Amino acid sequence: MKVAVVGAGWAGMAAAMAHVQAGRQVTVFEAARTVGGRARAVPGALPGGTPATLDNGQHILIGAYTESLRLMRQVGVDVDTALLRLPLTLKFPDGQGLQLPDLPPPLDALLGIARAKGWGWRDKLALLRTATAWQLRGFRCAPSTSVAQLCAALTPRLMAEFIDPLCVSALNTPAREASGQVFLRVLQDSLFSGRGGSNLLLPRMDLGSLFPEPAARWLAQRGGQVITGLRVQRLQPMPGGRWQTVCAIGPANAAEGTPEVFDHITLACPSWEASRLVAGVAGLAGLASASPWSAQAAALRFEAITTVYAHAHGVRLPLPMVALRNTADQPAQFVFDRGQLDGNHGLLAFVVSASDGDRLQIEQQVLQQAATQLGLSTLQPVQTVVEKRATFACTPGLRRPGMQVLPGLTACGDYVHGPYPATLEGAVLSGTAVAALA
Repeated sequence: MKVAVVGAGWAGMAAAMAHVQAGRQVTVFEAARTVGGRARAVPGALPGGTPATLDNGQHILIGAYTESLRLMRQVGVDVDTALLRLPLTLKFPDGQGLQLPDLPPPLDALLGIARAKGWGWRDKLALLRTATAWQLRGFRCAPSTSVAQLCAALTPRLMAEFIDPLCVSALNTPAREASGQVFLRVLQDSLFSGRGGSNLLLPRMDLGSLFPEPAARWLAQRGGQVITGLRVQRLQPMPGGRWQTVCAIGPANAAEGTPEVFDHITLACPSWEASRLVAGVAGLAGLASASPWSAQAAALRFEAITTVYAHAHGVRLPLPMVALRNTADQPAQFVFDRGQLDGNHGLLAFVVSASDGDRLQIEQQVLQQAATQLGLSTLQPVQTVVEKRATFACTPGLRRPGMQVLPGLTACGDYVHGPYPATLEGAVLSGTAVAALA
């Protein structure tokens, strides 16, 4: 059985691996020159010209990401070396905030909340009461509930220093707009999935080396192909339930390459690209049933993530990851010390989730924020990466397209129907699952 996977991001590589394990002949088409999609390595240079491998965005994983960890191990990544495991920590530069101890749940959360610095007993009791109520309700709420509504009983300090940063880091959507049901699912699977489920896993290598590049080598060793720099322009149904891919080639993708026929196609490209390809199919005679899927994928709204890389010799943060107090003029929620992670000493990565604004303006605001909150006034900007459509906006009652599009045509990605927001775990889970539909 010949299978085409369109897109070599984390979902696409997971899907390709699952297809190969099912005994299928797999070809992966990727429009970009590199694999990894929206979690990939990008080249950069430190002040003075020293080369450095950066990422298109600073990602983290958590201990509950069992499928991501399984796939990394399968392609030969030593996860204990590749990822720095830390307890869930939301600590600010002044030392205030939450850090969970290494205990089984729920003891870790109880003790962590009791020890949280800067929180009064009113804050702690409010969080314990609210969290207990969530657990008693089975971590469920009405689909129309936002995170802000879900947390209405919490104090302003808890909202500002716990819920808001946790929500925007997990869902990349502000609490007032974010889905309470998805937020509860994330909390349930991280805080109550077993010991270590809430641990932060910080990459000690670039995102390309963490999974997609080893996955490409794994596929090649088993007869699969990963073709980069080739965009699938359109799909054409063929007799017998087969599908034909037509790729764009030449300058500005102006010409079409030789069509290739497959028994099955898995769309692992971004939702807007999948919507375009399916819309083209839906316009053909007898295939109008694909229109609702295309429309649903096209209706998704997106949030940006901006990562500001900055450097100063001798800079070292108290922790590899530090929470920042976020305002309209000081937009970063977290800063990562890449020197403590991948050895790029003096390099910091500031993350602005759900970012809005001009790249240069955000960069200047973050540098000022670093001076104000971290006392770092000598930082030099290295590179600012704006991923404009980093994730879908995870809003209450959101309807997401399913994996089955048409017979012989499926889709996977962090945006398809599922319990999680736009995360690496959601992407690879969908990739593994979609192969069962072929």
